[in-house]
Amino acid sequence: MANSAGSKKRARQAVKRNKHNSQIRARVRTFIKKVAYALEAGNKQEAQGGYAKMQKELDQAVSKGLMHKNQAARKKSRLNTQIKAL
Repeated sequence: MANSAGSKKRARQAVKRNKHNSQIRARVRTFIKKVAYALEAGNKQEAQGGYAKMQKELDQAVSKGLMHKNQAARKKSRLNTQIKAL
């Protein structure tokens, strides 16, 4: 448990930051799922539209340090390959 005023503040900030980061990560996962569901349904138009939005969300998560850039690139590459295969 935090004892000094500074460590108490850092603990409060960590809770707040964790909540914010969790929301962003959940949002990214939602966009990825939307593209995946469109691919399963065979809807190329919807998958392409969702891919553009998903790409933006992934890049923002990378810039905030929530996701490694190679992980985001890997996800984008794999989904784009599946969209092209439709």
